[in-house]
Amino acid sequence: MKYTIKNKYFKIEVDSFGAELKSLKKLENDTEYLWQGDKKYWNRSSPVLFPIVGKLLDDEYIYKNKSYKMSQHGFARDKEFILIAKGENFLMFLQESDSETLKVYPFAYKLFISYEIKECEVKISYEVVNKSNEMMFFSIGAHPAFNWPIENINEKIEEKKDDYYFEFYNLDDDKILKAFPLLENGISSKTIDIKLDRKRLNISEDTFKKDALIFKNENINSIKLRNYRNNKSIEVCFSDFAYLGLWSKPNGAPFVCIEPWCGIADFISHNKKIKEKIGINSLEKDGVFSSSYIIKI
Repeated sequence: MKYTIKNKYFKIEVDSFGAELKSLKKLENDTEYLWQGDKKYWNRSSPVLFPIVGKLLDDEYIYKNKSYKMSQHGFARDKEFILIAKGENFLMFLQESDSETLKVYPFAYKLFISYEIKECEVKISYEVVNKSNEMMFFSIGAHPAFNWPIENINEKIEEKKDDYYFEFYNLDDDKILKAFPLLENGISSKTIDIKLDRKRLNISEDTFKKDALIFKNENINSIKLRNYRNNKSIEVCFSDFAYLGLWSKPNGAPFVCIEPWCGIADFISHNKKIKEKIGINSLEKDGVFSSSYIIKI
């Protein structure tokens, strides 16, 4: 079921299936900023990644000497959530462990996802509660996809993908970012250099020809998707997240993703033990983990 909240600036729509953001529309000019999904390219809009982010080596992890299988990005995005709170500018959803999740993830948990709008921004918050009797290991991340170019039916000037760039607002003009290469079955720890030009990284179809750009969040905290032809922009702020992924399908897909992550895919040197996984989070019994990010338009 889909739920809508709005103010005088914009409105959002969230589907209880996956508690997934499905629309982010500016009311002033009826511009849709969020990718609407198309199976030709990618049929999601903004899935929540839990209890893993990215891919496990051989889609497998080990806990207490037992092997478990789990597909990329985990299962929360394919679970029905319950709406537990709704206000004029607020939605909160809940998904809990059940007999099916325990088969692939042996921890009892509660996962809360909330959306709050204020003027021209939406705050997305995650809260994970460990209901197991032992330490719980998990990752969680965001995967919002934005239209690229940003469509506006009222504009006469046709935008091109090559008009767009990422702006790393709070970094040095000529900062060199270290990106982790994504290989077929994991991530390499041998980083590659991505040099910024006046805080900018120009993007095109070729930017993602080798899949996602993955960074450790070393004071990045905020990134804007902008273009050289008009004032439209999208900013994602994410100080609570240890990693950042930038991605689009290298097949002409008309979207680009800005993905803050509390966790990361397996490195190719990993031994598959979940408690020793790089970037893994842990919670004591009844412990609570909270993180949030903001989308500004």
